[in-house]
Amino acid sequence: MAGTIIENMSTKKLVFFGFFILVLQVLFIMVGALIAPSPTSAIRYLATKCINRHRARAWLVPWGSNRCQQIHSFDEPLAKTLDPNDIVFAVHIPLPNKEMSPWFQYMLAVLQFDIAFKMINQIEDDAIITIDAGLAYRDDLISEWTTKFHSVEQRPLRCIFAVSKTYKNEGRFYHCDPIPLMELGSVAHKYFLINLRLPVNDTLNIGIGEIKDIHLVGIHQNGGFTRVWISMKTMFSPWIFVATVWYWHRISLMARHPVLLEKVIFALGISVMFLNVPVEWLSLGFEWTWMLLFEDAQQGVFYYTLFCFWIIFCGEHLMDQSQRNRLSVYWWQVGLVMFSSSILLIFDLSERGVHLTNPFYSVWASEIGTKVAITFVIVAGISVCLYFLSLCGMVHCVFRNIDGKINKFPEMPEARRLRYKGIVFRFKFFMLATLACAAMTVIFFILNQVSEGHWHWGDHTLQVHSAFLTGTYGMWNLYVFTVIFLYAPSHNYNKRKSGDGQQTDVLEKAESQETQLTCGEHGPTKTYRITGKVTEE
Repeated sequence: MAGTIIENMSTKKLVFFGFFILVLQVLFIMVGALIAPSPTSAIRYLATKCINRHRARAWLVPWGSNRCQQIHSFDEPLAKTLDPNDIVFAVHIPLPNKEMSPWFQYMLAVLQFDIAFKMINQIEDDAIITIDAGLAYRDDLISEWTTKFHSVEQRPLRCIFAVSKTYKNEGRFYHCDPIPLMELGSVAHKYFLINLRLPVNDTLNIGIGEIKDIHLVGIHQNGGFTRVWISMKTMFSPWIFVATVWYWHRISLMARHPVLLEKVIFALGISVMFLNVPVEWLSLGFEWTWMLLFEDAQQGVFYYTLFCFWIIFCGEHLMDQSQRNRLSVYWWQVGLVMFSSSILLIFDLSERGVHLTNPFYSVWASEIGTKVAITFVIVAGISVCLYFLSLCGMVHCVFRNIDGKINKFPEMPEARRLRYKGIVFRFKFFMLATLACAAMTVIFFILNQVSEGHWHWGDHTLQVHSAFLTGTYGMWNLYVFTVIFLYAPSHNYNKRKSGDGQQTDVLEKAESQETQLTCGEHGPTKTYRITGKVTEE
């Protein structure tokens, strides 16, 4: 049997191929570090206090020709004559002389309250703040504002007062946790307006202290990073597509049916093709608020396929020949990965799915929701760590299994024995590279929401977060391409199509006589067949 490319490629060509992949990996890291800007930008806005005595539902603008009547401080004489329900906090996004862009992809808004301590108006324990929030948009500076969303939401107000609560310390500010306000999955308009009301009556917004100001932090993806990201997806998409089609064409030329390992490699290629679909190009021209949910689905399908591939790849080199090539053997491992993926999907749908109709919704708005969300995140992190540890254990078992099989080889010529040792060495090196890829994937999974950082290097700024994102994404594609290429059937298989069947039969017969006691009859690679056991053993 001719075997795969990883077994038949010369050492010189294999080293060159590995060096080529390594250079590309370094290149993708440097693209993120030196070319791409920081993935996100955070801009802080101070909400303007607009007066709305008639309490109409008109949109109040903080600046411009039609700006609202406003006060700068609640200590002004005019403010003393106002009812709390007459105040509307208005925020215009972006700042003056700026425009939003579809290249920003998404927009988050987080509130920060400045609350002064008063002995007669303290923040109560388990305080809940009710926010009447509205969002409007327009695409020029003269058009009327168009209402986009409106909702009344409740958020827990978690604040601490660092000093003793005495009259001497009145006027000092509480330290309050940021409050998530909104997540918008598309930035299809140039200007946005947010109006916030804090309705006050006998049951609403009681015991929330004396609010002095509201700050809003707007977070969006940088347009420069979006260009780099879409460019990488556009480059990888046809590359992996051609490689996957080429791989399955090679498999279809074989006389036997594809084994489970070959089918899983093909499925892995399809999952990366789905991950690489550059739908972001279309989102630049259409208001697709479901883009964040779709991107999560892309990554979820890839994670699930990749984790299952690693389980089956290691398992097929551990199983007896009679147990191989059956997906049912891995039912509990694959089922566990599917269960974990389903839990994460439900968690994602519970928030981002609802954002399609109400971007002000937040699963963190209640104590129960917060505890459930934190539990999901912790369980997910622990699960992927345990998965990585179990994968390391499986790789160790595979190495021991292969070493044991080699020691049981019957007597054979020294040249052929050295060839088998070379093949095993290549397999072990590939497995170690797989563990490195798995480790980076686990780190990416856990730290995907960590805020960006940057290092200064001479006159350049190294964007560490950007480099990590582009490097990891490039690593996934390069790893899958390497698997597809190296585990594709060697071109020697085509000999059976060119009429050289007798010569091929002689070569396969010589090989099978030497490995019959320790190898299965069929398999994609010699290493795969070496680790199989026959009934006689």
